[in-house]
Amino acid sequence: MIAIVDYGMGNLGSIRNMLRRIGARSIITGDRDEIAQAPKILLPGVGSFDAAMREIDGRGLRDVLNEKAVGERVPTLGICLGMQLITRGSEEGVMPGLGWVEGESRRFPADGSLKVPHMGWNAVTMTRASPLTSGLPEDARFYFVHSYYVMTDRPEDSVLTTRYGVTFAAAIEAGNIYGAQFHPEKSHKFGMQLLTNFARL
Repeated sequence: MIAIVDYGMGNLGSIRNMLRRIGARSIITGDRDEIAQAPKILLPGVGSFDAAMREIDGRGLRDVLNEKAVGERVPTLGICLGMQLITRGSEEGVMPGLGWVEGESRRFPADGSLKVPHMGWNAVTMTRASPLTSGLPEDARFYFVHSYYVMTDRPEDSVLTTRYGVTFAAAIEAGNIYGAQFHPEKSHKFGMQLLTNFARL
């Protein structure tokens, strides 16, 4: 069972529908007790960094998420803004992130050289083997919608990269913590493969 964390900001229905398509059981919940019992955690997110962290803190979810991800070390996946939230912070705001991954979120250059937000399909490059990316073909591509991107302190935490003006982490793995900057639920067969891999961890 995958607990899709509901903190008021996220594409929850689409994610659950995709998980249903691949035969993975899931529940959308913001209940601390239900999250505490979940064997896997999925942290979605759409919106701004500070607003998301205020919702997580205001709903009393930080402690239970920390216990699951850091204490119990259950497989945990952050998607889009959710991937940014698992870092220590973002240039978008001042709130501290969850800090499960050593890195931070940065804004794409605002010099007019790029259209921001970055929106559309991008090819990815596999930088090392990971159970999250197992079975993805060399021509794998994913759908992105974001204005900020994650730079990890440790290059080895990045398992997929892509380029949009700058090269950045498209997917990360740090122990039991995983992240996807793209939207796997909107990425057709490639997203289905990635979510299937996560469901099988």
